[in-house]
Amino acid sequence: MPLTLTSGAPTLLVRKEAFERAGFTRTQIDTSLNLTDDEFRVEGELIAIGPIYNDEGLGILLEAFETSGLRHFDDFFEMTGNWPEWLSVYFMAR
Repeated sequence: MPLTLTSGAPTLLVRKEAFERAGFTRTQIDTSLNLTDDEFRVEGELIAIGPIYNDEGLGILLEAFETSGLRHFDDFFEMTGNWPEWLSVYFMAR
């Protein structure tokens, strides 16, 4: 089932396998960004973290991903949320 993304704030899309390989947990992410249940979603092999309204927290998370060996674009990708509210955006892994 595709995941819907929110406009106006970035969402990180992460390959589930890469997230687990790097040793991250949902609890770590929830704690560092103070996320709600709707802001950390898993569907199949894709994790959507966001929307993230905390710019500093987003930067720290991106740095943590890269430091752990995850590769931008290959393992995770940031969707900026820069599209109009009248447009729905859906994602799913293949």
